[in-house]
Amino acid sequence: MPITPTKKIWMDGVLVDWEQANVHVLSHTLHYGTGAFEGIRAYKTPNGVAVFRLREHIQRLLNSCKILMIDVPFSLEELIEATKDVVRENDLQDGCYLRPLVYLGYGEMGINPLPCPVNVAIAAWPWGAYLGDEGAENGVRMKISSWTRHAPNAMPTASKTVGGYVNSSLAKVEALKAGYDEAIMLGPDARISECTGENLFIVRDGLLISPPPSEAGALRGITQASIVKIANDLGYEVSFEAMRRDDLYLADEAFLTGTAAEVVPIGSVDDRLVGDGRPGPITKAIQTTYHRAVRGGIPEYESWLARV
Repeated sequence: MPITPTKKIWMDGVLVDWEQANVHVLSHTLHYGTGAFEGIRAYKTPNGVAVFRLREHIQRLLNSCKILMIDVPFSLEELIEATKDVVRENDLQDGCYLRPLVYLGYGEMGINPLPCPVNVAIAAWPWGAYLGDEGAENGVRMKISSWTRHAPNAMPTASKTVGGYVNSSLAKVEALKAGYDEAIMLGPDARISECTGENLFIVRDGLLISPPPSEAGALRGITQASIVKIANDLGYEVSFEAMRRDDLYLADEAFLTGTAAEVVPIGSVDDRLVGDGRPGPITKAIQTTYHRAVRGGIPEYESWLARV
């Protein structure tokens, strides 16, 4: 989706004009991909704009950097406040998407990243439904990718590593060019891992099932964990189990989750309808509850919202 420029981007402790938020062409991350990022959403609520699970997202950013041996020159609390500053400075009262990025800057070249300067940026802009309004309402067409998700000993799958998402981009482009909306990736053992940037759930006989992230090579999702909580509160049991592709074909319902994508029904996988091809009742109940929760409509989930 195209980016709508806003006024300011936070860079290393300073709010700079959008057009001036530049890096050198020889920045290390541009060449070798060592860096980490997060995707976060903020929503309009009855009590002002609020960022969804801000602390958890920033902590995961720092965890990614720890895995990559990047020493971030800002604390968790400093980055939380910086994120709020970006939303306030850009007057994004109707909500926005946020992109914190830790990258290695200019000054060193070669595979060794350790001597490189560490830079941090946080940008924010208005962003609609990641997979489109039609997909969010009626379901998306999915394709099992020919590209395999990283093996955990080849790329640290618990880290949102900049270069690691080439794997996702290849799968996404393959799916789009074949006429699908999104790809589902298998792990090295041919079991279901995740989508290109989302976790997934199926519904079978009233039970929600999701691949176990650490075993499947998937990123442990913050929205995924939120959906587990919502599902349990609605009275549904959730299980983490290894799944084959035919588990998707035979599911009663299926949906994907992610902070950018939110909750999106899956209408078909490899041209096989999931259920009757329409969003099922459990999917719709969870999607509706999630949309209300992130917009401040359910007091029980207020702790998920960081008021700006």
